[in-house]
Amino acid sequence: MLGLYLHRESVVHRLPAGTKLGGLLLLTILVLALPGGWGALAAGSIGAAVLVAARLPARRVLMELRAPVLMLTLLFGFQALLAGGGWEETAVAVARFAALILLATLVTLTTRVMDMVDLFERLFGLLRPVGVNPAKMALMLALTIRFIPLLGEQVREVRMAQRARGVERNIAALFVPLLVKILTMADDLTAALEARGYDPADAGTNDTKAKNDTQR
Repeated sequence: MLGLYLHRESVVHRLPAGTKLGGLLLLTILVLALPGGWGALAAGSIGAAVLVAARLPARRVLMELRAPVLMLTLLFGFQALLAGGGWEETAVAVARFAALILLATLVTLTTRVMDMVDLFERLFGLLRPVGVNPAKMALMLALTIRFIPLLGEQVREVRMAQRARGVERNIAALFVPLLVKILTMADDLTAALEARGYDPADAGTNDTKAKNDTQR
């Protein structure tokens, strides 16, 4: 779900990142605090309203939700099977987490990555007295957000190449070429940061410039 910003002209997109993340936190508390499926129902209703207000394509949002919801269903279903029942509790748990995933997806789709990173940089600034460098923490966050979707793309590319060669799904066969691609990406990133004069010992403008470069 990270790095999935989808531009639209809407009031939701114009809200500050802090407001959206704060709302997500409050709704998370609400979902977990309300008994039964009421929290999931409330969060799902709010999510549907946000989806309409943000003018986002429902098909795109459902595609983002498909994999995590399937994983949650299998996980909780397996747990209920081992526990010998409890299907109602399992359904409520899946509904709760699905509602939270929906809300988190809407936040990422309506918030620019750099707006999130800038927000966290300001929050990390509160920890400066204990030796935390907010600019470097924000750079790490920007790199994480940027490369998670890239990693997914690399996995898909390797799988497509394996299918073209008639190789069945094999974790070992996937791991080696994926590791090579990850190391190549890391080497390219290091070269790009060095070419732009990034100095790890400098907490000044170099961090901001390097952070911005991760979005290209």
